[in-house]
Amino acid sequence: MNRAEILDAARVCVCGQREQEYGKPEDNFNTIGLLWSVYLNAAHPEYTKAFPYNGITAKDVATMMALLKVARTATGSSPDSFVDLAGYAACAGEIATHDGE
Repeated sequence: MNRAEILDAARVCVCGQREQEYGKPEDNFNTIGLLWSVYLNAAHPEYTKAFPYNGITAKDVATMMALLKVARTATGSSPDSFVDLAGYAACAGEIATHDGE
């Protein structure tokens, strides 16, 4: 795939069917952040001060999901990982822009 194809595929993912199926990414990422925070507090009580129940933001989730895709590219080169990486970066950028970060 070339860069335009990767970006076009990412656009389809984050602006199309996935949004229709799962709702707005920032809403889903907020839910994921809340669940991750609860898990971290239960599994690692020493993190309670660092990770309040709403401590992992939607932008954090989008960024960490992008990092997951970066890690996957270290051991493979599936075009899907790069498409997803572009999509997560776009979502994180939109969230940061709307949050004024």
